[in-house]
Amino acid sequence: MADTDRIFEINLDDSGLPAPTPEIEQERRVAIFDLLEKNLFQPIGRDDQVVPAGPYRLDLSIADRRLVFNLQTESGEMAGEFHLSLTPFRQVIKDYFQICESYFDAVKRLPPSQIEAIDMGRRGIHNEGSNVVEERLAGKVKTDKATARRIFTLICVLHFKG
Repeated sequence: MADTDRIFEINLDDSGLPAPTPEIEQERRVAIFDLLEKNLFQPIGRDDQVVPAGPYRLDLSIADRRLVFNLQTESGEMAGEFHLSLTPFRQVIKDYFQICESYFDAVKRLPPSQIEAIDMGRRGIHNEGSNVVEERLAGKVKTDKATARRIFTLICVLHFKG
């Protein structure tokens, strides 16, 4: 992996969304921190299109029920934009929010053994979500499992409805 094949900054456009809960805000902060610490993000040009070398600033937003990835280089040069349908993410996001709610509730009142079981389920659904991210980015961006997991978390944050 070249030092240029990474995200150096990420911005989420959550305008118009309700204020996140403290738990959602914490998930967001951790995902962004971890993503910026180590990631693999290498855009793939289409039809012999040359993609400017990174690292990249990623602006992630939702527009017209599509997930929008807007990429720029450190110098501000446009490096690409692509849109992904949110439909393949809907069920796994719904499942993830449900199990996160159970997990956050369990942390407040259940013994560690039960919390651990719920957390294992949460990680499993999170892995499922990261698989969807990898599938949807195929042919657009070369990435790794850890980066896909963190991007899935950020997609969930953009889906938070309060």
